Amino acid sequence: MFELTKSQKEIQKAARDFAKGEFDKEIAYELEITCEFPRKIWKKAAELGFLGIHYPENCSGGGMGLLENVLINEAFCRNDCSLGSALALSTSASECILRFGSEEMKNSWLPRLAEGEVLSGRALTETLRGEDYLNIQTSAEKKGDSWVINGQKRYVDNGGDPDTGFYVVLCRTATVEESPEEGLSLFLVESTRSGLSTEPAGRKLGNNLTATSSLTLKGVEIPAENLIGKEGRGFTHLQDYFNESRIISAARSLGNAAGSYDRMIEYVKGRIQFGKKIAEFQVSQHKIADMATKIELARLITYKAAWAADQKKADDSLSSMAKLTAGRAAVEIGSHTIQLFGGYGFMTEYEVERFYRDAKVIELQDGIKDVQKDIIAKNAIGKIK
Repeated sequence: MFELTKSQKEIQKAARDFAKGEFDKEIAYELEITCEFPRKIWKKAAELGFLGIHYPENCSGGGMGLLENVLINEAFCRNDCSLGSALALSTSASECILRFGSEEMKNSWLPRLAEGEVLSGRALTETLRGEDYLNIQTSAEKKGDSWVINGQKRYVDNGGDPDTGFYVVLCRTATVEESPEEGLSLFLVESTRSGLSTEPAGRKLGNNLTATSSLTLKGVEIPAENLIGKEGRGFTHLQDYFNESRIISAARSLGNAAGSYDRMIEYVKGRIQFGKKIAEFQVSQHKIADMATKIELARLITYKAAWAADQKKADDSLSSMAKLTAGRAAVEIGSHTIQLFGGYGFMTEYEVERFYRDAKVIELQDGIKDVQKDIIAKNAIGKIK
């Protein structure tokens, strides 16, 4: 029978207590309007060890696993999804360094991320190519002991934020004709490199506490040791990274869904319509039953996916199922919650409209629904001769 350990329950409680004490919806609203990152909360979260809990202890981490990271992100996003997502994305793509980077790279950057000194960003997608990574045009050319990068990336997390220390950039190091899959490599590019510039993407539907920008690299020269993992293995490394990041996205969606649900339950138990509390109508009860079931299913598969990864049994189908299930639950529950709130659901005071907007953004990150279905189907069907 699956059950959280005593240590995991303590971490879960600590995360809930932190969010209850530090998160504030008025702060979230203000930061969303100004599109600012929650720096004070970020610093406090780092001080208490919530960032990089899955990093090794010698890198200022907690030496814990992915499941502990999931518990924290779920708790944070359940209290306030905008603030929780901003903290989750503060270490964006750092797992690429954690899993594939050199010891020097890990020791140089992971402690600074865990201690809330710098942010990180991932620069993977490109204009008109989306998640078609095999056909990206950003190139990295070897010149002596350096690499020279040219290209442009879109939708870069923390792009242009003054606290961003580096970006994980996916580049082509061999032509498509030579090797479509083995011609990609990952690089760590410091934000201070000459030739690197950012352009804000503009206001988004949700997730406005995290900067999103285009990243342009013109003749950006980096040392050879900034290669993450092995040359030509970038696509493989990226798939392994997504197996992990999709589970974190699932945890964020799970927290979002539970947060919408909590606010809905409180509302329908107190709101009276036609002489009865909304919660007393059978049609409302059936909607609530469906929502409760979806949250529980999403929680079980997300926890299982994280547990499997911690047991070195990572499964791309399972991580995709978790993201698909939790993402769908968050969007559907957000929609039903607004319906039960009626006109009040559109008002910022009640928070649920913001949860709904953030839910849709998370559903799009780390691969849209169709991408997850493709992965699940290919594994289910196997090779077709």
